[in-house]
Amino acid sequence: MSLRTLLVAGSLAVAGVATAAPPFEDTIAQRVLACTGCHGDSGRAGPDGYYPRIAGKPAGYLHHQLLHFRDGRRRYPLMAHLVAPLTDTYLREMADHFAALDVPYPPPSTAPLRGLAARGEELVRQGDPVRGVPACQACHGERLTGVAPAIPGLLGLPRDYLNAQFGAWRTGKRRAFAPDCMHVVAERLDLPDIDAVSSWLASQPVPVPSKAADALPGPLPMACGGVAK
Repeated sequence: MSLRTLLVAGSLAVAGVATAAPPFEDTIAQRVLACTGCHGDSGRAGPDGYYPRIAGKPAGYLHHQLLHFRDGRRRYPLMAHLVAPLTDTYLREMADHFAALDVPYPPPSTAPLRGLAARGEELVRQGDPVRGVPACQACHGERLTGVAPAIPGLLGLPRDYLNAQFGAWRTGKRRAFAPDCMHVVAERLDLPDIDAVSSWLASQPVPVPSKAADALPGPLPMACGGVAK
């Protein structure tokens, strides 16, 4: 057999193997599997308590966070690198996918720290009018599961993660569309009150169903960018 014949036969064999390979599953679920390496199976949350749950969060909120990471309003190099080349439309498709997932929450793993429960619940339900801090419920819904399309729920998140986000808001490492209402709130709360709010929220079970509310309980207590008034 000549060398030419061998090369042709080899090429045909390779082509046959390639043709026989199963087709790639070109779906959004397949393409976002990279997200679950940190955010957990189906976006349930990472096991270390740092990577938050993204399953079931309002689509508008998830889309905004992806835009913030891509455009530098939120700083985390890994996320920024992953979303840097992606278009607004593609990021919206990712957000819609995770928002549509309905997977159960685990029970809370912590109890509020001693002495913090009452103060945390007071701030969550009533705010602090003297310092101009609105109740968490006024924006995040009476059940604290968020409000569609763009306000996230606060339950089902670890205390350390919540504290870290408050710190990021205070220092400007996390920003949102102007006017950045959470930056204002975080600056007006002192560190003990932030810990009280985070501790109380992290100790609460997530109600069933856990989907975001369709409407706010009333007018927003302050101007907030990216959120319909």
